[in-house]
Amino acid sequence: MSNEKKNLSRRDFVKGAATGALVGAFAGMGMYSYTPWSYDRLPEVQRKQHDFGACRSIRITNISETSWFNNAHLIGDIHEAGGLLVNQYTLNWAPFANGKGSAMGSYEDGISTIKDLIPHDIEKAWDIQKKLALHPENPGGYSCLIEVEALDGSMHKYLLDTGWSYSWMNDCFKREGVDQMLRDQQIEALFISHEHWDHFWGLPVTMKYDNRIPLYVHDGFYKEGLQYIKDSGYKGEPVIVNQPVTEIAPGVALLKFNVPIINRVFGETSLAFNIKDKGLVLVSGCCHQGVLKFADFAYANLKYDQDRFYGIYGGLHISPFEDWDPKYDDLVISLGEWDFERIGCNHCTGHLTAKKFIEAGYPVVRGTARFRSASKDYLGNGDKITFGV
Repeated sequence: MSNEKKNLSRRDFVKGAATGALVGAFAGMGMYSYTPWSYDRLPEVQRKQHDFGACRSIRITNISETSWFNNAHLIGDIHEAGGLLVNQYTLNWAPFANGKGSAMGSYEDGISTIKDLIPHDIEKAWDIQKKLALHPENPGGYSCLIEVEALDGSMHKYLLDTGWSYSWMNDCFKREGVDQMLRDQQIEALFISHEHWDHFWGLPVTMKYDNRIPLYVHDGFYKEGLQYIKDSGYKGEPVIVNQPVTEIAPGVALLKFNVPIINRVFGETSLAFNIKDKGLVLVSGCCHQGVLKFADFAYANLKYDQDRFYGIYGGLHISPFEDWDPKYDDLVISLGEWDFERIGCNHCTGHLTAKKFIEAGYPVVRGTARFRSASKDYLGNGDKITFGV
């Protein structure tokens, strides 16, 4: 985002809707949020502009964005167990199922059935859990491979998240050659965006191929999640992210957000990349912090080329269950104020949201709807996107 647009865009994007809500029916239509007089009520942003260097380009391969295959089964299981505040480890989903039914699971019971098998025999472990779990065919997972070209031309590979189903993720890793990259220790780090089932529970699949890969997790992980890292066969010491900005490499930074998430999960980390001569690229797993907060934090805290937002990729958490609320239209409108040149969305963005982006004329990179992805309106399983080339 350029300096000349920063005040208008930032205020519109972050707080316009909240200000507009005070003026009654007109605000209810989302109109006041986008009028000039609403901006005068908002404070100026004090930008820290943390300089984290630059890289030449990045390429992202969508290993899997299909976290589950049936919304009704997922929502029904959560509802039956007691709702959104229920501890995820009690839901009786694989790999922490004990066969006792809804809300009767526990980390200890579930892991005891497979602990001796992971990570070396994930196939057998998953088969055991399928016999104990609710809706055992529903899990999929979210994971992407990020390849960063440094300014000196060297290439660096990272994983964001490791999915859910051992079986599904192992097949996806093999499809994209990630299994061999891990064996050869070509992947320099694994970032777990947050502790949710579909981003984290597939950890033994990564551990099967490289159990010493540098591993980064949010400091809000619960004791079960930290224990699972050990029980999955990890032989290193995870990096517990406790700072707002963690530099990973020139042009690569990990951003930490403290936010409560459904099913007793806390906190999310996302990635930022400064592409030389192009600008900032934001990459998220689920973006539970909200796309507004994500962009606002980056604007306020990071220094990036051309002082503009260049691209965004990942789950943006707008219509994850393919429903639509009129308030989401404010998010669609607001996204345009940041003037992204390339938008790659999938997963919990929802394909309805992707369609709205396209209808709004945004530069959405479309996919191929292969490997059980639901729509060509977003980047599906096996699809790729590049920034800076």
